[in-house]
Amino acid sequence: MRFARLIATAALSGAAVLATAAVPAQAAPQADRGPVRALCSTTSADFTVRNVSRPINHQLLTVTNTGSEPCVLVKAPLLGFDNDTYVGAQPIEESAPQAVVTLEPGQAAYAGIRLSSADGSGENGRNVRTLHVFLDSGEGSEGGPDSIALPKGTWIDDSAAVTYWQSNASDALVW
Repeated sequence: MRFARLIATAALSGAAVLATAAVPAQAAPQADRGPVRALCSTTSADFTVRNVSRPINHQLLTVTNTGSEPCVLVKAPLLGFDNDTYVGAQPIEESAPQAVVTLEPGQAAYAGIRLSSADGSGENGRNVRTLHVFLDSGEGSEGGPDSIALPKGTWIDDSAAVTYWQSNASDALVW
């Protein structure tokens, strides 16, 4: 009896699947994603960097949209120190937010910069004076660099890293 009930249930389920498959598929409605936003550019952005007390060996990079239109920040800023000809801080992939950061005119976003290893294990440590900031377009840099003076006594080593752009400073300093 139990076996017969299972077969009957399976037959009814199979018929329901066949009936559903016979109905023509309709396209799902597209969600309104709003207007496509331009990438932020260093020409319409103002950058500042400051030391923070916690976590140790970190600075906070702030970008403010000085343009008249909203723009988006993707990935992490590309950073170089002094006369480096390469990216001097690797992106912290685990810090990627769930969505790109959109900046309305006058709004700010943040990235945490880990300058050196807390345990002293980093190599090639040195004092640096200038930070060169490029904005990542997802396929390289967007526009030229913006160069800003670093706080006096800024020390970096090979473990320098930077978070993805975050909407608030506390999220940028978690990493």
